[in-house]
Order: sequence, then C-alpha cells, then structure tokens
Amino acid sequence: MVRHARSTARQTETKMTDREARAARNQQKSLEAFLQQKARFDAMVAELQQMSADHFGADPEEVLWGKAATLEHWNSRLASVTDCYFKRGEFAE
Repeated sequence: MVRHARSTARQTETKMTDREARAARNQQKSLEAFLQQKARFDAMVAELQQMSADHFGADPEEVLWGKAATLEHWNSRLASVTDCYFKRGEFAE
C-alpha cells in the first residue's frame, strides 16, 4: 500500500509538472500574441497621427460636407474603442 501511495504521489507530481509546463507555454504564447496585436495597434495609432497631421487629406480651402461626414464616421468608430476601454457611454458599468 505504501508503494502504491508513493507511485501515485510521483505520478501526481509529474502530472502537475506537465500541467504547469503546459500552462507556462500557453502563457508565453498568449503574451507573444498580445505583443503582436499591441505592435499592430501602435502602428495604426502612428498612422492615425500622420493622417491627422495631414488634415486627413483635406485641403482646408476646399473642405465640403462629405469630408466632415467621413471624419465624423471615423470619430464614431474610434469613440467606440475608447469608450469600451474607459467604460463610457454604452459600455459604462
């Protein structure tokens, strides 16, 4: 009975070690995926800053309602993202 208990204990240790190793690999892969998405996000933010500096390709002397409507649409999409993160508007708790 003692041998069986020791054998079972070793198997449990091995299983826990395997489980911990899988968890560590999973966490590492999750971190890598997160960092890839963060890099993509940061690149888009940089592009948005460039677009803004360029006045979204609009000539201030020739801006018509279409350009204003397009910018309003883009702002609403960005607001959805920031509102979700900061829990504002429809995302408020």
